[in-house]
Amino acid sequence: MARHNEITAALGVRVYFCDSHSPWQRGSNENANGLMRQYFPKGTDLAVHDPQHLRAVEDEINGRPRLVLADRTPADLFEALLASPHQPSLRR
Repeated sequence: MARHNEITAALGVRVYFCDSHSPWQRGSNENANGLMRQYFPKGTDLAVHDPQHLRAVEDEINGRPRLVLADRTPADLFEALLASPHQPSLRR
């Protein structure tokens, strides 16, 4: 997040940081890490995987329904968000 100031300026959103050594403050991040560990053990060098494999893992993870999203997928919700007229900063 070295460029968080640029993100804030470009999108008009604030960036928040959790306290160090406080994983309970970043539940979504910890959940995502757990999902990725199913494909890549901790310490895996992602540079040894080709982009197609990484994209396939990304698509599979983002295509999984989530209980917290009322059994919708992150990909479906992101697509709906991009199509929403209320989110002009997300469209190119």
